[in-house]
Amino acid sequence: MTPLDSQRMIRLITDFDGPIIDVSERYYRVYHFCLAKSKRDGQPVQPLTKTEFWTLKRSRTPEKKIGLLSGLDEAQADNFSQLRYRTVHTQPYFDYDSLAPGAVAALEKIQQAGIDLAVMTMRRFRELDYAFTRHDLGRFFPEERCYFIDNDYEKTKDTQDKPLLMKRAITELPAAKDTWMIGDTEADMISAKMYDIKAVGVLCGIRDRKQLEQYNPDFIVNDLSEAVEVVLQQTVSCR
Repeated sequence: MTPLDSQRMIRLITDFDGPIIDVSERYYRVYHFCLAKSKRDGQPVQPLTKTEFWTLKRSRTPEKKIGLLSGLDEAQADNFSQLRYRTVHTQPYFDYDSLAPGAVAALEKIQQAGIDLAVMTMRRFRELDYAFTRHDLGRFFPEERCYFIDNDYEKTKDTQDKPLLMKRAITELPAAKDTWMIGDTEADMISAKMYDIKAVGVLCGIRDRKQLEQYNPDFIVNDLSEAVEVVLQQTVSCR
């Protein structure tokens, strides 16, 4: 790439779960599994509706509290929380993930606009590869534009691990005139701000507006389609 090319290039880095993949059904199925495993035989519980459950998740309600609200006692809720953590990123639950509405069309629009596209996710390689194959998404992201967690990496916190992925991306990717990050969590916003990258929060994922606003994204929009429109509009206005 010539210096002139880098002066013109616009790059968009997107999170995977949230902007592209709807994980709400997977999380809800795991919730029911963990609730059933944590209660005593014959114990009455009060399962939340999917809307109730997802609203709590998006507001960052602790797992233990979700268990308590569902009728578990303190010890059971502790077990529920731990079991959920061990289960939510395992098969067969990834089969419940689905494409976020409009996501593929938005990715196609990015490509057609000539914007450099990369994905940055807290999924492990095997989890990302599975979703790429299942939903035919690898066509949007060549190997050198994929940033993920290694299969054997010991995770700490997303807000600590994701900035490490961003640091790698900034180091490895060709220089660009402007770079944008699209994501649905605080880890995405923190990673972008840490490297002076414009951040767009989307409300189609696992955080609500109140949670995202705490991290001062440049924009908050409903989904990936609207995020792409923001990037395109801002890019044109800056030319």
